[in-house]
Amino acid sequence: MATSRGQFNTRIGFILAAAGSAVGLGNIWKFPFEVGQGGGAAFVVLYLTFCFMLCFPVMVSEIAIGRKTQLNPVGAFKKLGHGNWSIIGLLGIIAGVLILSFYNVVAGWAFGYFVEIVQGNFGIGEQFPEYIQQIFKVGAYGIIFMTVTAFIVSKGIAGGIEKASKILMPTLFIMIIGLIAYSLTLDGAMEGIKFYLVPDFSEINGEVVYSALGQAFFSLSLGMGALITYGSYVSKQQNIVRSAALITLTDVSIAFLAGLMIFPFVAYLSNGSMEGVAGGPGLIFMTLPGVFESLGPTLGVVIGSVFFLLLSFAALTSTVSLLEVPVAYLVDEKKIKRPYAVWGMALFIFVIGIPSLLGNGYVESLTSFMEIHKEGEWQTKGFMDFVELIASDTFLPIGGALISIFVAYVWKTNNLNEEIAIGRENAIPLVTKYINFAVSFICPVILGAIAITTILDRFFGVQIF
Repeated sequence: MATSRGQFNTRIGFILAAAGSAVGLGNIWKFPFEVGQGGGAAFVVLYLTFCFMLCFPVMVSEIAIGRKTQLNPVGAFKKLGHGNWSIIGLLGIIAGVLILSFYNVVAGWAFGYFVEIVQGNFGIGEQFPEYIQQIFKVGAYGIIFMTVTAFIVSKGIAGGIEKASKILMPTLFIMIIGLIAYSLTLDGAMEGIKFYLVPDFSEINGEVVYSALGQAFFSLSLGMGALITYGSYVSKQQNIVRSAALITLTDVSIAFLAGLMIFPFVAYLSNGSMEGVAGGPGLIFMTLPGVFESLGPTLGVVIGSVFFLLLSFAALTSTVSLLEVPVAYLVDEKKIKRPYAVWGMALFIFVIGIPSLLGNGYVESLTSFMEIHKEGEWQTKGFMDFVELIASDTFLPIGGALISIFVAYVWKTNNLNEEIAIGRENAIPLVTKYINFAVSFICPVILGAIAITTILDRFFGVQIF
């Protein structure tokens, strides 16, 4: 069954593909402004702690479930437990589909910025609110992005996803390192680095802890079935624990490097002041084009276009994995041929993403879609924010908590241990014991609490933190 479904040819291919699934806009677009809103270095410390102490055990579990069953998320839970546990896999698939529906819109923005900066249009930053209302232009970029994503996925595991990851991920690293090297030469860069790396723990409160945990879980692509799906293409010779550690390390490294790249640029633009850092997505789409313009017409085009191409590459590594999850479900469970599954699902996801595309000022009812309680007050949010709240902030932690409960109390940790022992020489018993303890007690409690807190706060205004 594994051969007919396809398989990663090499260990590094799997690690790069899975790390690519984790690395994306969440690291380069979202992480820096989460750091800004969380007070800088104190947020970084929390984020790193949660990635390794909480998210790593869930990642090991997801990959192990996938490799054991050689099936998609729904089929995997059916095979390992009672049929009703397949709802976990279905929840993950739905979450991934919804996330990709709005993620593709933002990816289209990034690719569109690359095109604009190449043409020397640095004013795009000031025009951002108007730019995202140009739905035919932005929509066309989204179509291009989804088409490239579908093309890669249609080529299969080794010939498409693995091959693309081996190109995209090293290129991503090279681009980030190059931009860091340049950003550190700018005036005021050290003020940005100080803000980023010197913690002020007085900034930590319940909301910061909540945000750091949510960012860690989202950025590692957990709870949406992506790593179960990728795990189903992994050979028995691979060391799951080591691979999961490398994937986590790669993901947090890219996020960490993104901060080293962006905050010197922001400090340079603001003459060393870090006061408006917490600017949300505008940090990337509104602030940075002005930085690139100040570098001069030639250098600004080069540095700016490389940055937004990097952002597009990072998005592509994630959109590929997000599309592969429902495709694997259709191929395994519904016996639909891969090309039909890929292109049909890509079209479906693009269509359901149209309200997110329109809900950024073009259609008032979608722009002011609902009231969401956030940061102690009710805020009017658009359809895209609503979908992100449902799929990312709610479904993912619920999925992670349920996966942990399933592994610990239905499949049982001894079966997990048997699977992760395969291909694992010189195992460290303490690591296995921690994984067992975490999925049995820490992960279900914390992730469950996060899901409940999100629902009570965002929808009902009951603020626990």
